[in-house]
Amino acid sequence: MKYVRILREGNPVWGVLEGETVRTLSAAPFEGVSYDGESLPLKECRLLAPCEPTKVVCVGKNYFDHVKEFGGPVPEKPILFIKALNTLNDPEGEIHAPAFVERLDYEGELAFVVKKRAKDGKAEDFLDYILGYTCLNDVTARDIQRGDGQWTRGKGMDGFCPIGPLVTDEIDGGHADIETRLNGKTVQKANTELFMTKLPQLFEFITASMTLEPGDVVTTGTPAGVGPMKSGDVVEINIGGIGVLRNYVV
Repeated sequence: MKYVRILREGNPVWGVLEGETVRTLSAAPFEGVSYDGESLPLKECRLLAPCEPTKVVCVGKNYFDHVKEFGGPVPEKPILFIKALNTLNDPEGEIHAPAFVERLDYEGELAFVVKKRAKDGKAEDFLDYILGYTCLNDVTARDIQRGDGQWTRGKGMDGFCPIGPLVTDEIDGGHADIETRLNGKTVQKANTELFMTKLPQLFEFITASMTLEPGDVVTTGTPAGVGPMKSGDVVEINIGGIGVLRNYVV
């Protein structure tokens, strides 16, 4: 299925996308799909971030080529950090950095949304715990990240986590093409087959340390090609079978 969140009469609701129609749900689909009997044309819908997380768990340096472009040793285990809820941003939303930020970078990534509580999960059970996959832009104030020596502020500013446009369980997240475009030009291109830590093992690693709740997001690292954005730019993350997450830098 393809799940979306939309605004209906000013209120956020979940829906299932069928072709160009959104069939709305009476509740989040974490425990199953319950339609409320209404539907809307997709073209009339304002899409929201397709998640309701308590946290966004992020993985740094999960592609060898990205490690190489930034230098330093290859991590022996996944590097984790958290984006707080203030960072969430919608499809077609605006990305704005404070005036003191000198370099604002895109980082196109595949993410997955959790559908049930997970603690000490096993790799072989990974698919039982996820609602599906989506696109995410791990927006980063690179100069702040480097200057601070840790990642919280540089990656945690308001609106620094665009996500969407939908969540789908109809793709294989371990074999997905991912592309980032800046003003229509391809700047990142890879396949998730190149992950250093594969999705099931990543899930097991994370849940050994922290509980994932329904709606939580795990984003899985960015390939080589990260670079700066500026006001007026349009950034798009395109993942095969999911669609395009588009945002505007202001």
